[in-house]
Amino acid sequence: MHAPNGTNSDAMEVIIYLIEYMMRIKSILVSQPAPSESSPYLEIAKKEKIKIDFRPFIHVEGVDNKELRTQKIDLTQYTGIIFTSKNAIDHYFRLAEELRFAVPDTMRYICQSEAIANYLQKHIVYRKRKISFGEKNFSDLLPLFKKFPSEKYLLPSSDLLSPDIVKTMEASNVDWKRAIMYRTVCSDLTDINIKDYDMLIFFSPQGIKSLQQNFPDFKQEDTKIGVFGPTTSAAAEEAGLKVDLMAPTKETPSMTMALEKYIKVLHK
Repeated sequence: MHAPNGTNSDAMEVIIYLIEYMMRIKSILVSQPAPSESSPYLEIAKKEKIKIDFRPFIHVEGVDNKELRTQKIDLTQYTGIIFTSKNAIDHYFRLAEELRFAVPDTMRYICQSEAIANYLQKHIVYRKRKISFGEKNFSDLLPLFKKFPSEKYLLPSSDLLSPDIVKTMEASNVDWKRAIMYRTVCSDLTDINIKDYDMLIFFSPQGIKSLQQNFPDFKQEDTKIGVFGPTTSAAAEEAGLKVDLMAPTKETPSMTMALEKYIKVLHK
């Protein structure tokens, strides 16, 4: 995009140039914690000469042992634990410590992915433990439940649980119970001037909810909205927002790839 020169700078060209300039993305707020120095976001910011800020719109708060008891959860009654996230691991062992429950070496661990299984090393001696994991999706764990059907399983989770997890557990025919051990809550963002940003990027429906809670008078107007995943997109549209950028797609499987492509098209 170039400013009109002296030879052809008639009124219409000036107007078109100004409109195009106004459409440029100059500042972006990503609703996640700041990444490492090698992040693709920082490469985009440098290459396109734009400002990209990071701020978590949501955070996790653990429940206390009193609340766990109100759910009628007795940690000593379970011989297997199902972990779907690192947060679930941290809060399970936190509550076990608070309740003075020494997790036995015989405990069976079923983890949604290898990365989650490896994270167990933060809390236990990994070697010689009964640890199994799936490929990626929770439904990949079904063969493991069929392999180890006699355990009594506990599923530590947040207050938000995917219906796919419930569906898979119901199909597993194993003895299991869910325990809410942490909650996803909206962060306080009232120190931010949300209209300072030309674009907002969200990764979960809870992020959209946090926008509404922190900025009840927010009107999208010219602000661009980027979302990751169909549930986030649906939440944005339900909130009356127009989605300008969607990821993942076949061509752009990550948000940074989608963002870079979007900015290049917009700024050409």
